[in-house]
Amino acid sequence: MSHPDPAVADRLSELAALKEAARAGGDPAATDRQHAKGKLTARERIDLLLDPRSFTEVDPLRRHRATGFGLAANRPYTDGVVTGWGTVHGRTVFVYAHDFRIFGGSLGEAHAAKIHKIMDMAEAAGAPLVSLNDGAGARIQEGVTALAGYGGIFRRNARLSGVIPQISVMLGPCAGGAAYSPALTDFVFAVRGVAQMFITGPDVVTAVTGEQVSHDALGGADVHAGSSGVAHFVHDDEQSCLEDVRYLLSLLPANNRELPPSAPAVDPADRPTDALLGLVPANPNQSYDIRAVIEELVDDRDHLEVHAGWAPNLVCALARLGGQVVGVLANQPATLAGVLDIRASEKGARFVQFCDAFNIPLITLVDVPGFLPGVDQEHDGIIRHGAKLLYAYCNATVPRISLVLRKAYGGAYIVMDSRSIGSDLTLAWPTNEIAVMGADGAANVIFRKEIAAAADPEAVRQKRIKEYKTELMHPYHAAERGLIDDVIDPRETRAVLAAALAMLRTKHADLPARKHGNPPQ
Repeated sequence: MSHPDPAVADRLSELAALKEAARAGGDPAATDRQHAKGKLTARERIDLLLDPRSFTEVDPLRRHRATGFGLAANRPYTDGVVTGWGTVHGRTVFVYAHDFRIFGGSLGEAHAAKIHKIMDMAEAAGAPLVSLNDGAGARIQEGVTALAGYGGIFRRNARLSGVIPQISVMLGPCAGGAAYSPALTDFVFAVRGVAQMFITGPDVVTAVTGEQVSHDALGGADVHAGSSGVAHFVHDDEQSCLEDVRYLLSLLPANNRELPPSAPAVDPADRPTDALLGLVPANPNQSYDIRAVIEELVDDRDHLEVHAGWAPNLVCALARLGGQVVGVLANQPATLAGVLDIRASEKGARFVQFCDAFNIPLITLVDVPGFLPGVDQEHDGIIRHGAKLLYAYCNATVPRISLVLRKAYGGAYIVMDSRSIGSDLTLAWPTNEIAVMGADGAANVIFRKEIAAAADPEAVRQKRIKEYKTELMHPYHAAERGLIDDVIDPRETRAVLAAALAMLRTKHADLPARKHGNPPQ
């Protein structure tokens, strides 16, 4: 056996020491401080996200080259961000994770260059990108070069939009430019108690407006999950958060050229859904939880709801049906009677656009009384925002199936993927009521003068309501005119949807040649 050259052995020992220093992160006390805050380190987070022993690091020995403000004497390896790739459920995923132990995870020139490189690699490989965010924003000591680094990240976020899935996980304070990159990605996860996102922090808010506000009240996880709509998912701890990131990735294709990953369906596609007969009341004014309907329809009653805390009058979820990934949009009668408003329209539009970009078929469950009336809604732009959902559906080329469960009134019926805007298959239950408006309102408008002049106005009103229902709101009116492809037994819904999805799996549709559309903003 040959013996290694002593010089080579020395170099190998030096390399091992350098890599160990990079992995250790410099100051052991910084690791203790991170743990004392209830936070994991960057590498611990990567280990939870990726399959065991699958991580390959890129640029572990990168160091900054800045010299001002004492930086020349402080040049730790990795420069505060860990980058590389690994696998999730055996599929390649790229990742970068801010290391708060080093410069507070702040972004400088070398730090940004590492992120740029890994984003470019994700694009070249056609694989998802996950960012684990725990950084203090731009590195002030490096000045404008840090700001330029953010610009490079934003440009790549935009270029990769609709090309590969981009997921941001908020695991610490992210202010200013650090908050914009997550906002450009497809999904944002946040952990309560440790994650904050804001453009200007509480001190600046107080100085400018006089308002006193805490970090959490200004930009905590629950604020962004329930008020601003920035966060799609919120969790109590990092472990459950990263487990759900893995689950989300299992439902997504690697890129826009692939179909979502299918899975063997243990739950029979033709399973009867008898429970639906008791879940949805025939009375259009009676409330119920649409999530129970979704659970009855999808495989193993399992779905991942997106934006559960924001605009809850519209439910958006990813699930499997017959082993195939689907995106589900459904009006929620348990909140605001399921009306569409500004927030629900924005929420639905973004979800439709995401599913369309990544070849995920859409199933729309319709039980909508209309758009929410009100001065605030009109003045805040319900026309403009409602048009976002309309545009998204009209622009979508993936398989689209809509099912009218109960009421579908007015413009909201059209917007919720009706056949007239391009749904591939439109179905209805026998309890459906499709009309311009409810019978009470219609009778009051059409027969207003007759009712007012009658000796018994209420008797005439009830007569005209019954007449309107008989003529225009019976369950088969739309089917007779070809606007509903079939009226189905609710007990057969899952089987019908699964068969329709199988038929549409090879659907191909091209949009007119154009640089891009100009959706309502």
